[in-house]
Amino acid sequence: MFDLIPFEQRSRNMFDYFNRMSQEFFGDWDKDFYPCRTDVLDQGDKYVLKADLPGFNKEDIHINIEGNYLTLTAEHREENDNSNGNFIRRERRYGSFSRSFDITNIDADRISARYDRGVLELSLPKKETALPPSRQIEIQ
Repeated sequence: MFDLIPFEQRSRNMFDYFNRMSQEFFGDWDKDFYPCRTDVLDQGDKYVLKADLPGFNKEDIHINIEGNYLTLTAEHREENDNSNGNFIRRERRYGSFSRSFDITNIDADRISARYDRGVLELSLPKKETALPPSRQIEIQ
């Protein structure tokens, strides 16, 4: 009764049948593969990393730098409710995850972060590359 979808969209496209069949066979494995979806944008002098972390409190998110790696860690804690485990259906997950990013060419001292409405945004300034001084070479 709780799995019924009142208005399921029907399609006659043959590829929809194959997509649905593979989804039923493999399940939603891709949702578990990446704990948080991220986008990385190149804005010239910096990179901007945006990570979807819906449902997390700012206090539950930790960003650490060790060597040339930035590690993003977040943890959902199980809510203590008075249901005594009498769930009919429980889909919300609790636990922690960690994801690391290589920041070799990033100025780690100038990284900044902000969290707003479930999206963590990191500003990752690029290291300035020193160009060798220009000079003219004589032809002999």
